[in-house]
Amino acid sequence: MPTAEVIAAGIGCTPDIEVSSDATTPGTAEPDVVPACVRTPVAGTRSKARQEERSVRRLTLMRNAEAFDRERLGYRLVKRAFDIVFSACVIAAAIVPSAMLCAAIAIESPGCPLYRQKRVGRIGADGRPREFTMWKFRSMVKDADKMKDALLAENEVEGPMFKMRDDPRVTRIGRFIRRHSIDEFPQFLNVLLGDMSVVGPRPPLPREVAQYDDWAMQRLAVKPGLTGPWQVGGRSDVDFDDMVRLDLGYIARRGVMTDLKLILQTVAVVFTGKGAA
Repeated sequence: MPTAEVIAAGIGCTPDIEVSSDATTPGTAEPDVVPACVRTPVAGTRSKARQEERSVRRLTLMRNAEAFDRERLGYRLVKRAFDIVFSACVIAAAIVPSAMLCAAIAIESPGCPLYRQKRVGRIGADGRPREFTMWKFRSMVKDADKMKDALLAENEVEGPMFKMRDDPRVTRIGRFIRRHSIDEFPQFLNVLLGDMSVVGPRPPLPREVAQYDDWAMQRLAVKPGLTGPWQVGGRSDVDFDDMVRLDLGYIARRGVMTDLKLILQTVAVVFTGKGAA
């Protein structure tokens, strides 16, 4: 019986690679080992290649968006100066009320009254989004994040975002401070540190960003904010796609007067609690 032939051709062949054939030499149990010159010029799978192509396309988009935001240098300097002064004044004025609220939260639900969470901020100079630690007053029971997977089927918002109007994890105090956005006040510390701005798109969770398409990724082109068009445009009454449209509209027309208008509209929303979950 003739020995099986293996013909291998490739770029930069390495003669020391061996390939086993399915044929066996009569009288032996071992298959023939045929020296072959084999080298695969492209590795991986079709899905991996598509994923890498998507990653390159997204990185290019983010770099373009980052360059677009850097063109507004004068506006960014004015905005940063306002963020520092405004956040410092709010923090100074809110120290005593915040201490009282922390005590009330701890009495109703044992645990730290402050809640920290990893969020995704704006993209960096390399075109990649940056993560930071965001602070809030705790409005849910302790270890609420561990209970979230069991509630995903109750999500009331389409897309990579979770909202539930009657979330059982929310405490009584939590419902009040969420309705009036008081739970967001510790983020003025994030504003003072430069992680956030007073006005801008809300910072998403890393797991949400992992589900973003190229269109949604554009909302990360600017620094995230405490308030923005989504907060004054309906909050929990707005679905994910509408939120992205509002954010992209803000990014396109952002300016000092736009920011001041959104801040004034936010004050009204805080007092009325309109659109809160």
